[in-house]
Amino acid sequence: MIISAIRQKLFGGSDDLSISIERQMDDLKGMFLDEAIFDIDMFLSSDVNESNEYILSNNGFSVENIEQLAGLLSQIALAKNSADSKKYLQKAMQLYELCNLKSKTYSIDREKSILRIKNAL
Repeated sequence: MIISAIRQKLFGGSDDLSISIERQMDDLKGMFLDEAIFDIDMFLSSDVNESNEYILSNNGFSVENIEQLAGLLSQIALAKNSADSKKYLQKAMQLYELCNLKSKTYSIDREKSILRIKNAL
């Protein structure tokens, strides 16, 4: 629910177009920290093993939630189109790969998302 609320806040047709994506990112980080006790800056700056361990240690992240977070990160990267975009796309790819490892079901949508990220990188 938190990830959906954050996605709605960032991309859900806000009437206040004067709010920059950077300001929205600051809000996003605060919401994750306050609501999910998840430090997105620490997650983004960690290597693959550390960030996988960090997200799996958080009880609020099921495979579905991890996939939603990956979608959010890739959506932010494509909207932001800045120097950080590549880092966000790489983390989104990492999360989708983690979902593939942890999930017992194959997801065509997940594979489409992975392909879209590979093309963007």
